[in-house]
Amino acid sequence: MTTTAPPALGRVLTVPGVYPPQYDSRLVAGALARERTGPGTAVLDLCTGSGVLAVRAALTGADVTAVDIARRAVWTARLNALLARVAIDVRRGDLAGSLRGLTFDLVVSNPPYVPAPPRRPARHGAAVAWDAGADGRTLLNRICATAPGLLRPRGVLLLVHSALCGVEETLLRLQRSGLHATVGDRARIPLGPVLRQRAPWLRAQGLLEHGQDEEELVIIRAERL
Repeated sequence: MTTTAPPALGRVLTVPGVYPPQYDSRLVAGALARERTGPGTAVLDLCTGSGVLAVRAALTGADVTAVDIARRAVWTARLNALLARVAIDVRRGDLAGSLRGLTFDLVVSNPPYVPAPPRRPARHGAAVAWDAGADGRTLLNRICATAPGLLRPRGVLLLVHSALCGVEETLLRLQRSGLHATVGDRARIPLGPVLRQRAPWLRAQGLLEHGQDEEELVIIRAERL
């Protein structure tokens, strides 16, 4: 488990409705830097958003594919790849739906994971980038189920989310899927604007303690043996 500060991400462009890189993106970037990537390494960035993680992997010479369901994210990731002068295959799709049986040495993902009060799921606007159902696990559970089919032997998944969503649940689901899963990095950060606004609801759900003004982010590292 690393205790060093995650790396800066450099210049990344975003547009309204696309998740701008924040501390969780930096945390994944730090974990990504410790994996062996380079020419001949196949990397997948699921829920790519701005494409920042895909760009960092591509800068090592890896063959990178990036996927997002939002058109604006796809356009933004392609733009950031152009600005960084790297080649990335950016696809619009619902997780692995656009990958047609492709497998990878490394899969990274910073998916939506913020618990949200029950309501009609957001289809437009900024909330699409972070709202993930009442327990924050709408995408996490699907990624846990999908990851084994995306990984080559000895392939690695790096997945970031808030501890509010249940770290043990993620580990258990990945282990049941046949992966060796552990917690890599942890970091405590102040609650952001969305969580602060939802704090009363989160406390009512038992997800946030009274007076708690921080959340813990975790990187789950899962390997296909």
